[in-house]
Amino acid sequence: MQIDIITAFPKMVSAPLRESIVGRAISKNLVCINTHDLRDWTEDKHRTIDDAPYGGGAGMVYKIEPLYKCLTEIFENSESENREIILTSPRGEIFDQDKAIKLSLIDHLIIICGHYKGIDKRIKSFFPIREMSIGDFILSGGEIPAVVMIDAMVRLLPGVLSDIDSAMTDSFSDYLLDCDYYTRPEEFKGITVPKVLLSGDHKKIEDWRLEQRENITQKQRPDLYKKYEKK
Repeated sequence: MQIDIITAFPKMVSAPLRESIVGRAISKNLVCINTHDLRDWTEDKHRTIDDAPYGGGAGMVYKIEPLYKCLTEIFENSESENREIILTSPRGEIFDQDKAIKLSLIDHLIIICGHYKGIDKRIKSFFPIREMSIGDFILSGGEIPAVVMIDAMVRLLPGVLSDIDSAMTDSFSDYLLDCDYYTRPEEFKGITVPKVLLSGDHKKIEDWRLEQRENITQKQRPDLYKKYEKK
């Protein structure tokens, strides 16, 4: 999988993506992540990437020229037709586990880190851009959402996790939140591990965990539980 990130603040994405699971995936050549500083595609001495919106109003807008040049160069160097462009934006569709799974199957993913009031809409006349959000709140920019989405996708790539079954039972994988877990010691300050987990009966343990997941989801995320009931 190849991921190209377009941003005005490359250090915000490059550092966290070198750590933990994503960093190991890069070192194993399971994913290639390129970070592009949008200012490298400007021609004026101030490296300007934004300007005031036509019609007035507060805020600034990404200029079309540097974005067009950057995307064009990325497309020219791409070897895959199975690609998608994502713009991180508070008005985009909500990113969730289903989308993480589907996007992890894309060969070439391009993420534009949104900033300011947005981008000049005319760029969508040249490139198919899909807007996506990680939640109903506002951040200072789209770099953190980009890192969040990449982390969620990369961990699903074949060979990244040593125990893929663990990922498949994570919260949201089937519209259920995960259950509670316990580890040694068996007893701590009078509180003991549920007996079923010590029984050695894998069927009983599996049933208990499913019941726990259903109860936790129904209590904490009734919206998810409705989806679970309908599937």
